[in-house]
Amino acid sequence: MLISEGHFSWYSRHQYLARKPRCRGYRARPASYDRIPGMQHGFEGASATALGRREFIVTKLTAGFALAVLPVSANTITTDTAGLDAGEVSIPTSDGQIPAYRAMPKSGTTFPVVLVVQEIFGVHEHIKDICRRFAKIGYIAVAPELYARQGDVSKMSNIQDIISKVVSKVPDAQVMSDLDAAADWAGKSGKGDVGRLGITGFCWGGRIVWLYAAHSSKLKAGVAWYGRLMGPKSELQPLHPIDVAGSLKAPVLGLYGGKDQGIPLDTIEQMRAALKAAGNPSEIIVYPEAGHGFNADYRPSYNKEAAEDGWRRLQPWFKKYGVV
Repeated sequence: MLISEGHFSWYSRHQYLARKPRCRGYRARPASYDRIPGMQHGFEGASATALGRREFIVTKLTAGFALAVLPVSANTITTDTAGLDAGEVSIPTSDGQIPAYRAMPKSGTTFPVVLVVQEIFGVHEHIKDICRRFAKIGYIAVAPELYARQGDVSKMSNIQDIISKVVSKVPDAQVMSDLDAAADWAGKSGKGDVGRLGITGFCWGGRIVWLYAAHSSKLKAGVAWYGRLMGPKSELQPLHPIDVAGSLKAPVLGLYGGKDQGIPLDTIEQMRAALKAAGNPSEIIVYPEAGHGFNADYRPSYNKEAAEDGWRRLQPWFKKYGVV
Protein backbone atom coordinates (compact mmCIF):
# COMPACT_ATOMS: atom_id res chain seq x y z
CA MET A 1 0.00 0.00 0.00
CA LEU A 2 1.05 3.61 -0.50
CA ILE A 3 1.79 5.33 2.79
CA SER A 4 0.04 8.60 3.38
CA GLU A 5 1.30 11.45 5.51
CA GLY A 6 -1.38 10.58 8.05
CA HIS A 7 0.29 7.31 8.96
CA PHE A 8 3.32 9.18 10.20
CA SER A 9 1.29 11.81 11.99
CA TRP A 10 -0.40 8.91 13.75
CA TYR A 11 2.96 7.83 15.17
CA SER A 12 3.66 11.23 16.66
CA ARG A 13 0.15 11.76 18.04
CA HIS A 14 -0.42 8.30 19.47
CA GLN A 15 2.77 7.41 21.28
CA TYR A 16 0.55 6.86 24.30
CA LEU A 17 0.33 3.21 23.23
CA ALA A 18 3.70 2.73 24.90
CA ARG A 19 2.65 4.20 28.23
CA LYS A 20 -0.96 3.21 29.00
CA PRO A 21 -1.69 3.21 32.74
CA ARG A 22 -2.46 0.15 34.79
CA CYS A 23 -4.94 -1.76 32.71
CA ARG A 24 -5.21 -5.11 30.98
CA GLY A 25 -1.74 -6.30 30.02
CA TYR A 26 0.06 -3.88 32.37
CA ARG A 27 3.34 -5.18 33.66
CA ALA A 28 4.87 -3.83 36.84
CA ARG A 29 8.12 -1.93 36.61
CA PRO A 30 10.90 -4.54 36.64
CA ALA A 31 13.06 -4.64 39.74
CA SER A 32 16.15 -4.34 37.57
CA TYR A 33 15.00 -0.93 36.31
CA ASP A 34 16.14 0.95 39.40
CA ARG A 35 19.51 -0.80 39.30
CA ILE A 36 20.38 0.55 35.88
CA PRO A 37 22.70 3.52 36.36
CA GLY A 38 20.92 6.65 35.28
CA MET A 39 17.59 5.06 34.38
CA GLN A 40 15.86 6.56 37.39
CA HIS A 41 16.18 9.87 35.53
CA GLY A 42 16.84 8.75 31.95
CA PHE A 43 19.00 6.44 29.86
CA GLU A 44 22.51 7.76 30.56
CA GLY A 45 24.91 4.92 31.28
CA ALA A 46 22.33 2.19 30.88
CA SER A 47 23.16 -1.09 29.20
CA ALA A 48 21.08 -3.52 27.19
CA THR A 49 22.21 -6.36 29.44
CA ALA A 50 20.76 -4.64 32.49
CA LEU A 51 17.42 -4.45 30.71
CA GLY A 52 17.40 -8.22 30.51
CA ARG A 53 18.63 -10.73 27.95
CA ARG A 54 16.28 -11.37 25.05
CA GLU A 55 16.01 -13.80 22.20
CA PHE A 56 17.04 -11.98 19.04
CA ILE A 57 14.09 -12.08 16.65
CA VAL A 58 15.92 -10.45 13.74
CA THR A 59 19.22 -12.14 12.88
CA LYS A 60 19.43 -11.09 9.22
CA LEU A 61 18.40 -7.92 7.43
CA THR A 62 15.51 -7.90 5.01
CA ALA A 63 16.21 -7.75 1.28
CA GLY A 64 14.52 -4.85 -0.48
CA PHE A 65 11.94 -2.54 1.05
CA ALA A 66 9.78 -3.19 4.09
CA LEU A 67 6.37 -4.63 3.26
CA ALA A 68 4.51 -1.66 4.74
CA VAL A 69 5.98 0.80 2.23
CA LEU A 70 5.19 -1.12 -0.95
CA PRO A 71 4.77 -0.20 -3.73
CA VAL A 72 7.65 2.27 -3.75
CA SER A 73 7.66 5.53 -5.68
CA ALA A 74 9.09 5.98 -9.15
CA ASN A 75 11.30 8.67 -7.59
CA THR A 76 13.23 6.09 -5.57
CA ILE A 77 16.96 6.75 -5.66
CA THR A 78 19.28 3.78 -6.09
CA THR A 79 22.96 4.20 -5.26
CA ASP A 80 25.19 1.55 -6.79
CA THR A 81 28.04 -0.26 -5.05
CA ALA A 82 30.74 0.61 -7.61
CA GLY A 83 33.93 1.41 -5.70
CA LEU A 84 32.34 0.36 -2.42
CA ASP A 85 32.57 -2.47 0.05
CA ALA A 86 28.94 -2.78 1.10
CA GLY A 87 26.84 -5.47 2.72
CA GLU A 88 25.51 -7.02 5.89
CA VAL A 89 27.67 -7.40 8.99
CA SER A 90 27.11 -8.61 12.53
CA ILE A 91 27.63 -6.27 15.48
CA PRO A 92 28.47 -7.74 18.90
CA THR A 93 26.47 -6.07 21.67
CA SER A 94 26.40 -6.60 25.41
CA ASP A 95 23.82 -9.37 25.09
CA GLY A 96 24.31 -10.88 21.64
CA GLN A 97 24.78 -10.10 17.96
CA ILE A 98 22.61 -7.75 15.92
CA PRO A 99 22.65 -7.47 12.12
CA ALA A 100 23.69 -4.21 10.48
CA TYR A 101 24.38 -2.78 7.05
CA ARG A 102 27.82 -1.34 6.41
CA ALA A 103 29.12 0.60 3.40
CA MET A 104 32.56 2.14 2.88
CA PRO A 105 35.00 2.92 0.06
CA LYS A 106 36.93 -0.06 -1.27
CA SER A 107 40.17 1.87 -1.29
CA GLY A 108 41.65 3.84 1.58
CA THR A 109 42.84 3.23 5.10
CA THR A 110 40.57 4.67 7.75
CA PHE A 111 37.37 6.66 7.28
CA PRO A 112 35.16 8.91 9.39
CA VAL A 113 32.29 6.95 10.92
CA VAL A 114 28.62 7.82 10.55
CA LEU A 115 25.89 5.89 12.35
CA VAL A 116 22.69 5.80 10.30
CA VAL A 117 19.55 5.39 12.39
CA GLN A 118 16.48 3.83 10.83
CA GLU A 119 12.90 5.00 10.42
CA ILE A 120 10.13 2.89 11.94
CA PHE A 121 10.61 0.41 9.09
CA GLY A 122 13.96 -0.91 10.27
CA VAL A 123 17.09 -1.29 8.16
CA HIS A 124 15.43 -1.80 4.78
CA GLU A 125 16.60 -0.76 1.32
CA HIS A 126 16.22 2.99 1.81
CA ILE A 127 18.48 3.01 4.88
CA LYS A 128 21.00 0.82 3.06
CA ASP A 129 21.00 3.29 0.19
CA ILE A 130 21.65 6.16 2.60
CA CYS A 131 24.69 4.22 3.84
CA ARG A 132 25.96 3.83 0.27
CA ARG A 133 25.53 7.56 -0.32
CA PHE A 134 27.78 8.25 2.65
CA ALA A 135 30.32 5.69 1.46
CA LYS A 136 30.47 7.42 -1.92
CA ILE A 137 31.74 10.57 -0.20
CA GLY A 138 34.31 8.82 1.96
CA TYR A 139 32.60 7.55 5.12
CA ILE A 140 32.18 4.17 6.69
CA ALA A 141 28.43 4.16 7.34
CA VAL A 142 26.88 1.65 9.73
CA ALA A 143 23.14 1.08 10.22
CA PRO A 144 22.45 -1.40 13.04
CA GLU A 145 19.04 -3.09 13.21
CA LEU A 146 17.83 -1.51 16.44
CA TYR A 147 14.59 -3.53 16.68
CA ALA A 148 16.37 -6.90 16.51
CA ARG A 149 15.16 -8.03 19.94
CA GLN A 150 11.59 -6.74 19.68
CA GLY A 151 10.37 -7.80 16.25
CA ASP A 152 10.77 -7.94 12.47
CA VAL A 153 8.97 -4.90 11.12
CA SER A 154 10.03 -5.67 7.54
CA LYS A 155 7.29 -8.31 7.24
CA MET A 156 4.51 -6.24 8.83
CA SER A 157 2.06 -4.45 6.55
CA ASN A 158 0.12 -2.43 9.12
CA ILE A 159 1.72 0.78 10.38
CA GLN A 160 -0.19 0.77 13.65
CA ASP A 161 0.96 -2.80 14.37
CA ILE A 162 4.57 -1.81 13.68
CA ILE A 163 4.33 0.98 16.24
CA SER A 164 2.31 -0.74 18.94
CA LYS A 165 3.84 -4.22 18.72
CA VAL A 166 7.48 -3.36 18.06
CA VAL A 167 8.57 0.30 18.07
CA SER A 168 6.88 1.24 21.34
CA LYS A 169 8.61 -1.69 23.06
CA VAL A 170 12.18 -0.66 22.16
CA PRO A 171 13.94 0.87 25.20
CA ASP A 172 15.97 4.02 24.62
CA ALA A 173 18.67 2.56 26.86
CA GLN A 174 18.98 -0.45 24.57
CA VAL A 175 19.26 1.84 21.54
CA MET A 176 22.03 3.93 23.13
CA SER A 177 23.95 0.77 24.01
CA ASP A 178 23.56 -0.70 20.52
CA LEU A 179 24.75 2.52 18.87
CA ASP A 180 27.78 2.52 21.15
CA ALA A 181 28.44 -1.07 20.09
CA ALA A 182 28.14 -0.15 16.39
CA ALA A 183 30.64 2.70 16.78
CA ASP A 184 32.99 0.42 18.71
CA TRP A 185 32.69 -2.24 16.01
CA ALA A 186 33.55 0.30 13.30
CA GLY A 187 36.68 1.31 15.21
CA LYS A 188 37.79 -2.26 15.84
CA SER A 189 37.27 -3.16 12.18
CA GLY A 190 40.39 -1.16 11.43
CA LYS A 191 38.53 0.94 8.87
CA GLY A 192 36.65 3.39 11.06
CA ASP A 193 38.14 6.37 12.87
CA VAL A 194 35.85 6.78 15.89
CA GLY A 195 37.67 9.99 16.71
CA ARG A 196 35.58 11.32 13.80
CA LEU A 197 32.13 10.02 14.73
CA GLY A 198 28.85 11.40 13.40
CA ILE A 199 25.25 10.25 13.47
CA THR A 200 22.17 10.87 11.36
CA GLY A 201 18.65 9.47 11.57
CA PHE A 202 15.18 9.80 10.11
CA CYS A 203 11.75 10.04 11.76
CA TRP A 204 12.08 7.61 14.73
CA GLY A 205 15.82 7.82 14.13
CA GLY A 206 15.74 11.62 14.15
CA ARG A 207 14.58 11.60 17.76
CA ILE A 208 17.33 9.10 18.55
CA VAL A 209 19.98 11.42 17.10
CA TRP A 210 19.15 14.09 19.69
CA LEU A 211 19.21 11.54 22.51
CA TYR A 212 22.50 10.04 21.37
CA ALA A 213 24.06 13.51 21.27
CA ALA A 214 23.25 13.78 24.98
CA HIS A 215 24.51 10.27 25.66
CA SER A 216 27.82 9.89 23.80
CA SER A 217 30.98 11.72 24.78
CA LYS A 218 32.67 10.42 21.60
CA LEU A 219 30.19 11.93 19.16
CA LYS A 220 31.34 14.97 17.17
CA ALA A 221 28.06 15.99 15.53
CA GLY A 222 24.61 14.80 14.53
CA VAL A 223 21.96 15.54 11.92
CA ALA A 224 18.35 14.77 12.87
CA TRP A 225 15.78 14.54 10.08
CA TYR A 226 12.20 15.24 11.29
CA GLY A 227 12.60 13.55 14.66
CA ARG A 228 9.90 14.16 17.27
CA LEU A 229 11.06 16.65 19.93
CA MET A 230 8.55 16.09 22.74
CA GLY A 231 5.63 13.91 23.68
CA PRO A 232 4.35 11.35 26.18
CA LYS A 233 6.95 9.48 28.21
CA SER A 234 7.15 5.88 29.37
CA GLU A 235 9.46 3.62 31.32
CA LEU A 236 11.15 2.62 28.08
CA GLN A 237 11.28 6.15 26.62
CA PRO A 238 11.80 8.36 29.69
CA LEU A 239 13.18 11.43 27.91
CA HIS A 240 12.66 13.38 24.70
CA PRO A 241 14.97 15.80 22.88
CA ILE A 242 13.44 18.83 24.64
CA ASP A 243 14.51 17.27 27.96
CA VAL A 244 18.16 16.96 26.94
CA ALA A 245 18.58 20.28 25.10
CA GLY A 246 20.71 21.59 27.96
CA SER A 247 22.95 18.53 28.17
CA LEU A 248 23.93 17.81 24.57
CA LYS A 249 27.57 16.73 24.27
CA ALA A 250 27.64 17.29 20.50
CA PRO A 251 25.87 19.82 18.26
CA VAL A 252 22.88 18.65 16.24
CA LEU A 253 21.50 20.05 13.01
CA GLY A 254 17.74 19.48 12.95
CA LEU A 255 15.96 19.32 9.59
CA TYR A 256 12.18 19.68 9.78
CA GLY A 257 9.15 20.15 7.55
CA GLY A 258 6.86 23.13 8.02
CA LYS A 259 3.88 21.00 6.96
CA ASP A 260 4.70 18.02 9.18
CA GLN A 261 1.37 17.13 10.78
CA GLY A 262 3.06 15.12 13.54
CA ILE A 263 5.66 17.68 14.67
CA PRO A 264 3.92 21.01 15.32
CA LEU A 265 5.91 24.17 14.64
CA ASP A 266 5.42 25.33 18.22
CA THR A 267 7.40 22.31 19.46
CA ILE A 268 10.22 23.27 17.12
CA GLU A 269 10.19 26.80 18.51
CA GLN A 270 10.27 25.43 22.06
CA MET A 271 13.30 23.33 21.15
CA ARG A 272 15.04 26.31 19.59
CA ALA A 273 14.41 28.34 22.74
CA ALA A 274 15.75 25.55 24.96
CA LEU A 275 18.91 25.27 22.85
CA LYS A 276 19.42 29.04 22.95
CA ALA A 277 18.93 29.14 26.71
CA ALA A 278 21.57 26.42 27.09
CA GLY A 279 24.03 28.25 24.84
CA ASN A 280 24.15 25.19 22.58
CA PRO A 281 25.34 25.66 18.97
CA SER A 282 22.77 23.22 17.58
CA GLU A 283 20.54 24.60 14.84
CA ILE A 284 17.12 23.76 13.41
CA ILE A 285 16.15 24.37 9.78
CA VAL A 286 12.49 24.31 8.74
CA TYR A 287 11.45 23.77 5.12
CA PRO A 288 8.07 25.54 4.88
CA GLU A 289 6.64 23.43 2.04
CA ALA A 290 7.91 20.05 3.22
CA GLY A 291 5.98 17.52 5.25
CA HIS A 292 7.12 14.55 7.29
CA GLY A 293 9.43 12.10 5.55
CA PHE A 294 10.61 14.65 3.00
CA ASN A 295 13.92 12.82 2.48
CA ALA A 296 12.21 9.45 1.87
CA ASP A 297 12.52 9.35 -1.92
CA TYR A 298 10.64 6.05 -2.09
CA ARG A 299 7.44 7.58 -0.62
CA PRO A 300 4.95 10.21 -1.82
CA SER A 301 6.16 12.44 1.04
CA TYR A 302 9.46 13.07 -0.79
CA ASN A 303 10.31 16.72 -1.33
CA LYS A 304 13.28 16.85 -3.68
CA GLU A 305 14.22 20.47 -2.96
CA ALA A 306 14.19 20.05 0.81
CA ALA A 307 15.93 16.66 0.70
CA GLU A 308 18.75 17.91 -1.49
CA ASP A 309 19.22 21.05 0.59
CA GLY A 310 19.34 18.95 3.77
CA TRP A 311 22.04 16.74 2.29
CA ARG A 312 24.01 19.81 1.23
CA ARG A 313 23.78 21.21 4.77
CA LEU A 314 24.73 17.90 6.41
CA GLN A 315 28.15 17.71 4.82
CA PRO A 316 29.57 21.09 5.96
CA TRP A 317 27.95 20.56 9.38
CA PHE A 318 29.94 17.37 9.86
CA LYS A 319 33.06 19.10 8.54
CA LYS A 320 32.63 22.10 10.82
CA TYR A 321 32.50 19.94 13.96
CA GLY A 322 35.26 17.49 13.15
CA VAL A 323 33.56 14.43 11.69
CA VAL A 324 35.35 14.94 8.37
